[in-house]
Amino acid sequence: MDIKENLKNIKDSLPQDVTLVAVSKTKPIALLQEVYDAGQRVFGENKVQEMSKKYEEMPKDIAWHMIGHLQRNKVKYIAPYVSLIHAVANLKLAQEIDKQAKKNDRIIDCLLQVKIAQEETKFGWDKNELAKMLPEILALKNIKIIGLMGMASFTADEAQVKNEFQTLKKLFDNFKTYTDANFTVLSMGMSGDYPLAIACGSTMVRVGSAIFGQRNYQNQ
Repeated sequence: MDIKENLKNIKDSLPQDVTLVAVSKTKPIALLQEVYDAGQRVFGENKVQEMSKKYEEMPKDIAWHMIGHLQRNKVKYIAPYVSLIHAVANLKLAQEIDKQAKKNDRIIDCLLQVKIAQEETKFGWDKNELAKMLPEILALKNIKIIGLMGMASFTADEAQVKNEFQTLKKLFDNFKTYTDANFTVLSMGMSGDYPLAIACGSTMVRVGSAIFGQRNYQNQ
């Protein structure tokens, strides 16, 4: 398996306006460095402690994205450096990010996570609830809502996945009309479904195993 070749093949397949987030959770620094050396500068992690450790050890021109479920009591650890938080799934979390961003004299970019999948385990806003709460979230001064994020159902039914992506794209377009020009990011699509997500309008894909492979390298 050639990680650099995987990365090149994926990047070559992406439209110019789609951002690739290399999902590096559980992967060791050596592999991240390999991907970094091949030109990748955006990495996604889903655990605060792991991301902070990698932030300390890796070059400082990396944009770190928190892509996993984020607990409010962990926000303070990433507020000084995080580039984008993907999974803002409730108002209290948005308020905590705003508070910690202010303490660090920063404005932190965030995406609102919408629940589009059938699975109960997925986090996110109900789209109707989000429409009601959006003005209150947009009023927060130290976070900047730049778009939406969603995860499709884990299923082989492509029609269902496509329908879920299209639902999120429609919501994104609706919100875009009454928010400001910052609302530009639609984060949807992972290793198994990112080509379909892009076809449905995604501007940011979160790809891990298609770059790094399926193996867990922690024991090497």
